[in-house]
Amino acid sequence: MDFQELLGIIEKLRGEKGCPWDRVQTRDSLKPYIVEEAYELVEAIDENDPAKIREELGDLLFQIVFQCQIAKERGEFSASDVIEAIGRKMIARHPHVFGDAECRTPDEVLKQWEVLKKEEGKCRDSILDGVPQAMSSLLRAHRLQKRAAQVGFDWDRMEDVLQKVDEEMREFREAIQSGDKSAMEDELGDVLFMLVNLSRFIKVNPEDAHRKTIGKFAQRFRYIEKKAEERGKKLTDMSLEEMDRLWDEAKKNESSS
Repeated sequence: MDFQELLGIIEKLRGEKGCPWDRVQTRDSLKPYIVEEAYELVEAIDENDPAKIREELGDLLFQIVFQCQIAKERGEFSASDVIEAIGRKMIARHPHVFGDAECRTPDEVLKQWEVLKKEEGKCRDSILDGVPQAMSSLLRAHRLQKRAAQVGFDWDRMEDVLQKVDEEMREFREAIQSGDKSAMEDELGDVLFMLVNLSRFIKVNPEDAHRKTIGKFAQRFRYIEKKAEERGKKLTDMSLEEMDRLWDEAKKNESSS
């Protein structure tokens, strides 16, 4: 099956004798599925599972084709228009590959990218513009901080960042002691924001790190559930000490595997 056949499938699904569900979908109704499929692809990449990556790429591609079909029905553009536009953009944005320009490092490429966008008329009122608000808060913070760092708004040393993290933690503790919910929320946000800043200095994507930690938590907690079931116990009947011991067992199993 080729790309044109895939376009034919979605056109038939949206046709008069097509699928009742597919026919009533709109751009807005499909937004949650686009996000869901993108995250499922990221999860497959994290698991380094080629078969799953292939499947999730297909699911995400189908969402893109679905949006193209809706646009075609509205007389706006087609899938071919999308492909042509992105192809032309990539050629224009990579003159060091398709032209005579020179870029020797990834940083030089990024700087050239911003210059070319301005030449295309995509000027911004702020260097922070263009970072989608729909992004997860950790990833958006990371992107905004990188944008600000490009013009020198950044720390020079990691030690300075660590001191700022400690400062924000002290202020967070003070907010907790005060019992002020609004202050606690503000200070917790500051702590998280500074931890994202720290992640940039150690070159770790905070979204990836957080996702992996969530995965570890879920795996270890499921181990506790499994062991409780084997012992004929409910979690609500177990003490925190018992669950902690099982948690440690799960950690040891991870390190030995």
